[in-house]
Amino acid sequence: MNRFDLYELCVQNAPAMARFLEAAHRGSPCTLREDFSGGAALCKAWVAPASGADSEHRRAIAVDLDPEPLKRVAKHPGITVRRADVRRAADKADIIAALNFPLGYWHDRASLVAYLKLTRARLNRKGVFVADLYGGSDAFRPLTMSRRFRGPKGERIKYTWEQEQADAISGLVHNALHFEVSPPRGKPGRTRVLRRAFTYHWRLWSIPEFTDAALQAGFKHVEVYDQDAGALDHTGRLHIRPAEAAELDDNYVVYVVARK
Repeated sequence: MNRFDLYELCVQNAPAMARFLEAAHRGSPCTLREDFSGGAALCKAWVAPASGADSEHRRAIAVDLDPEPLKRVAKHPGITVRRADVRRAADKADIIAALNFPLGYWHDRASLVAYLKLTRARLNRKGVFVADLYGGSDAFRPLTMSRRFRGPKGERIKYTWEQEQADAISGLVHNALHFEVSPPRGKPGRTRVLRRAFTYHWRLWSIPEFTDAALQAGFKHVEVYDQDAGALDHTGRLHIRPAEAAELDDNYVVYVVARK
C-alpha cells in the first residue's frame, strides 16, 4: 500500500460522502467536480454503479495540481481528469466539493472570496458548493490523535493525525499525517513507517468567517451540517437537516453547504 492507498483507507469514507452530497443538493445532481481531488476517491464513489438514483448518468471531474495521485483515475470510466489550479479549471458541475479542509490553503480572506466567486460561477443552476471545516478548543494546540485500521490483506495500520504547530492569533496551523503498516498478526515482515506522509500549512476558517465570505461571493445562503448528520431510509437514501449551534461539540468537524 502506498501513501495514497493509506489516505483513502484511513482518512476518507468516499461512498458515505457521495450520499451526503446527493442529499445536500436536494435534486437529481449528475455532475460532481472534486477540487483538490488528490486520488479522486470521491469521484470514483460518485460514478460507481448504484451510487445513486441516476448513477448511470453520473460523471465526475477531478481537479488537482499534483499529477501523481491523478494517475490513479486517469482512465477511470466517467471521470474527467484536470491537472490544474482549481481557480483555472473552467468545468461546470451540479456540485463542487472541496473536502478534507483544503479551504485552509487560502491564507487570507481576499483569496478565499475570490475562489468562492469562481466556484459559484462554475455551478450549474441550483448547484451547491460543499466544504468542510474543523475547529474548537483543541484546534490551536499541538496534539496527536491515532486510530487503527485493517488493510485489504489484513495489514495492521496505525494512522496518526498530528497538529505540529498552531497559532490562534493568525489562525495558521501546520499538520501532518503519519502511517505505520505492520504485517498481519502471526505473519513475518517488518513494520513500514511513513512519517509525515502528508503535510499541511493551513489557515483555519471559522463557520462565521466562511459564511460571510460565501455571501460576499454571491451565494444565496449557507447551511451547516454536523459530520455525523443524517439517517438512511429503507431505500438507502440519506436524509439530512442543518445543525443547530447547541448540537455542535466543543471540538467539531462540519460540512458547509453554500447554495447558488
